[in-house]
Amino acid sequence: MKNILCGVDLGGTKLSVGLVRENGVVIDKTTVYNHCTKSEHAIVHQISDIIKNLLQSNNMEGENLLGIGVVFPGHIRSREGITITSSNIGGFKNFPLKKEIEKYFNNKVITDNDANAQAYAELKYGAGVGYNSLIFITISSGVGAGIIIDNKIYRGITGTAGEFGHMIVDPHGDLKCGCGNYGCLMTFTCGHALGKIFKKYLINGMKTKLPLDENVSASDIDGQVLKDGLELNDVVTKQVVDQCAKYLGIGLYNLFQMFNPPLFVLGGGLMNLGSYFFEQIKFHFYNYAQDMLFDDVYFNLSKLKEDAGIIGAASLILENQ
Repeated sequence: MKNILCGVDLGGTKLSVGLVRENGVVIDKTTVYNHCTKSEHAIVHQISDIIKNLLQSNNMEGENLLGIGVVFPGHIRSREGITITSSNIGGFKNFPLKKEIEKYFNNKVITDNDANAQAYAELKYGAGVGYNSLIFITISSGVGAGIIIDNKIYRGITGTAGEFGHMIVDPHGDLKCGCGNYGCLMTFTCGHALGKIFKKYLINGMKTKLPLDENVSASDIDGQVLKDGLELNDVVTKQVVDQCAKYLGIGLYNLFQMFNPPLFVLGGGLMNLGSYFFEQIKFHFYNYAQDMLFDDVYFNLSKLKEDAGIIGAASLILENQ
């Protein structure tokens, strides 16, 4: 009986694959972190092996699957299943992801941007239940948005809408984005950028309560380090996090003016920084909105958290039934 969904969350730092029921419950999952050093075809082969192992360990076969949903952290032509490019994972330039996965399975394969799928999952199973429109924001190794309007994912003409991280918020910004531009929101707010910004403050002479100095690798300053810094009320950490929240507030205000959503759902690894970060984002949003709010807008944290990618990928099958 075909009643199981498979979700593949192909991310910049981890690859997660799960078997999911139609009600959004994850039956079993596998997460690996060694995929980024591999070629595109090797990653596809790794995905197929993980799916087959999950099916076998749960006494299932491919015939049990309604389909396989795959989400990608970047530009993708979702209808054709062709990845265009990503600032978060190497390779995958004009790569036929859908077609390559279909070589291993006799199942429907649906592909989409990760934020789109996570937005749909939050609408069906998570923080957006009860709404028919929302914008989901993922803040992690990358920054993206999934836009839901009247219960449908808004993908734009070519299927690449929602690249929130590439909204220009400061054309005079110091850090160059992977897309080639300066001033993209992602260069102020994603995990990789925050490590670079933190190190820059140390090089400029700021002192931190954390056991770090200017010789630290920016890549070692991750979300856990920032969380530790906030708990210590560290001045460098708070400056980095406050600036991040400020730019996210600017970006969210811009999205609000364009789409007028009733709800923003915030997710991704950096939201684990806790309530201080969440409240600062909202503070800066309302600071810019001021008298421009003519309707209520609400902010929720993701309820699906680390499983949002898997459940979102799986839910693509239901969205396309």
